Amino acid sequence: MNVEKLRADLSLLSQTQRERLAYIDYKVFFSGELRRADLESRFGIAVAAATRDLTCYRGLAPGNLVYDASAKLYLIGDRFAPIFPFATERALAWLRQGYGDGLTLSIGRQIPTDGADLLAPPPIETIGTIARAIHRQLALKIRYLSLSSGESIRVIVPLALVDNGLRWHVRAYDRKNSRFGDFVINRISSLETANSPMAAEEALAEDGQWNQQIELELVPHPGLTHPQAIEADYGIAGGVLRVVARAAVAGYSLGRWSVDCSPDHALDSNRHQLWLRNPQVLNGVDSAMLAPGYARKGGTDALV
Repeated sequence: MNVEKLRADLSLLSQTQRERLAYIDYKVFFSGELRRADLESRFGIAVAAATRDLTCYRGLAPGNLVYDASAKLYLIGDRFAPIFPFATERALAWLRQGYGDGLTLSIGRQIPTDGADLLAPPPIETIGTIARAIHRQLALKIRYLSLSSGESIRVIVPLALVDNGLRWHVRAYDRKNSRFGDFVINRISSLETANSPMAAEEALAEDGQWNQQIELELVPHPGLTHPQAIEADYGIAGGVLRVVARAAVAGYSLGRWSVDCSPDHALDSNRHQLWLRNPQVLNGVDSAMLAPGYARKGGTDALV
């Protein structure tokens, strides 16, 4: 792909059309397929306009789309190369919050803004392959480096992506151990589609930890001299902040928020300014092993 020519061609298009072409880029890359109706419903445009956009996109990147006449949709091409540069952080945010909501442009910040970024964002190609497998309900054959058992070849059925604030994981059914678990994406050194469809018992609907909702009762740490400051930080009204979370991610959340989950609030209040008032709610929750101060009782490892 001639990048300079591509930029010149894109500069001749209207902003709204570039937005629609960017949507095609992301939709195809992360789901592996696109229907003309996707453009029509997303942007409220007529059939003729959607057809023109697809013709324009295919002219700019001939190898990106392959038309499947029997299914009446476009599939990702073997020579796919996005016409707009993918920013990993933005791509992850769009996956988390809904992608196709705008074109990534190099526009300067209007006010000073900064934050703590991921130390090592996962490879965008790996994310794309996993996302397409989730969308198409296919298994993946991966080479994975486990903290407990080292490197091995596994077949997993990816079901969802999970962001714990520090690392991204894929929630998946692990055929090696016949259970659901989380895999750190950066520990996947290679992966390929296994051409094996998801079995009924491997579906996300069968993942008890994912579908179980628990209510966390968070209060200012009893060791604080001025708990009102923490109440103001988190908008705590009536002395307790009630948060509903999936059992599968509750431990990640409690760790990210530095919540003291010990039954007697024994952790340092300077580092853990919130306390989980009902730690018993974590009994039987696999991800509780990641909750600060929680004394684990039974369950299986949430993180592979």
